Amino acid sequence: MNDQVVLDLARQALLMMLQLAAPFLLTALVVGLVIGILQSLTQIQEQTLTFVPKLVVMGMVFVLALPWMLQSIVGYTRSILVGLADLPR
Repeated sequence: MNDQVVLDLARQALLMMLQLAAPFLLTALVVGLVIGILQSLTQIQEQTLTFVPKLVVMGMVFVLALPWMLQSIVGYTRSILVGLADLPR
């Protein structure tokens, strides 16, 4: 295994991590922005007002994205295992 193979594996792992985290990060960003605007308009500064909606929406995103996430992880793992089997010894 040479340096290029290791760098390719690390790059693919980082890209997979970003793809899997993106729905959660974007959802938290949007919900936080909406709640922040709502709080500034109504001048209600309650901390649980930001936490509870984010928690509920993140749970819904997790349930909806779970099949896609599992499919992505399984495909990535298969590609790694096939790639490792093809490496010269």
